[in-house]
Amino acid sequence: KTLSNMFGKFRNFNFKAFWNHPAGPKTIHFWAPTWKWMLVFATFADFEKHPSKISPNQTGALAATGIIWSRYATVITPVNWNLFSVNFFVALANCYQLYRIYQWHKRGSPEEEDDIETALKVD
Repeated sequence: KTLSNMFGKFRNFNFKAFWNHPAGPKTIHFWAPTWKWMLVFATFADFEKHPSKISPNQTGALAATGIIWSRYATVITPVNWNLFSVNFFVALANCYQLYRIYQWHKRGSPEEEDDIETALKVD
């Protein structure tokens, strides 16, 4: 196979239209949502944290923000799919974190936090 055959499906991609799009890379409407992916990656990293170390207020605020802005991204003109996708994943990841916090409280293990703090103390 030649490179031309392997990448032939990308030949019809109109880079100029993407570049000049009202929400394209020449505008803040592209770069702000692109950098917002760091919030998603930070939330993914927090999946390793114990639920006692996660702020339900902050997590709830991020989940609500993700839901609101996902909706907003679909009603503006032009529709900004980059903004929609990042906010959808912000909402999804933080709703999962809220679920983890809820499950931890449901199990009734607030005393586990004391065990963690005791284990982390240095004499």
